[in-house]
Amino acid sequence: MKCIRCSHETYQSTTTEAIELDGGILVIRNIPCYKCEICDEIQFTGDVVKKLEQIISYAKQHLQELSVVNFATAA
Repeated sequence: MKCIRCSHETYQSTTTEAIELDGGILVIRNIPCYKCEICDEIQFTGDVVKKLEQIISYAKQHLQELSVVNFATAA
């Protein structure tokens, strides 16, 4: 896969994202992604984006002030 920012090669990795929601902060760990070797741009596949949307939707309903989830077990 090529980087959308600089067109260099990407490699499979994982990342952590912190998302600010109305009721608090959601931290999602171990999200599968592609990272650029040169500029560190992060890209997600469509399947991962769909699962992230589901996790965020669920969190909005059940969120505490701070919630930390593992992508693999939450998806």
